[in-house]
Amino acid sequence: MIAWFFGAPRRALALICLACVLMLAFGLYLQHVVGLEPCPMCIVQRYALVLVAVFAGLAALFRAQGLRLAGTALALLSAIGGAYTAAAQSWLQWNPPEVVTCGRDLYGMIETFPLKRALPMIFRGGGDCSKVDWSLFGLTLANWSFVAFAVLTVLLLVLLFRRRAATTRA
Repeated sequence: MIAWFFGAPRRALALICLACVLMLAFGLYLQHVVGLEPCPMCIVQRYALVLVAVFAGLAALFRAQGLRLAGTALALLSAIGGAYTAAAQSWLQWNPPEVVTCGRDLYGMIETFPLKRALPMIFRGGGDCSKVDWSLFGLTLANWSFVAFAVLTVLLLVLLFRRRAATTRA
């Protein structure tokens, strides 16, 4: 199974892209069907998933090895950023502040402030990012997000260095 996955880098990248799209779909299901409102850290993690999906998908389409490596590297950086955000949110959930000072929710910021001022506020955080709305097997959504980003990071690292090692041997 592992040899099948890593044997064809383009197939592996396409599967990573598909996995990201499925995770995004699950997040949208939780938001629109279950009724969970995402906090700004959740939104940043969604952006990271979108970037991983886009870069992995483009890398899967590229036949040129240099472009495929660049796409894989960009997907890797996006996965690391998503893992960092998920880890920060997990830490907030495990160690909630005594006074919640996350500020306004995402929609309130966009409606109240011009986009130029709202975007920095979104990335600073708003809403209650330490609130646990959903869990599965004792892990919160932020914990599962970190696990997913960590797995994506490992897969992309293996793809990147396996391809690089094959290039240097040739």
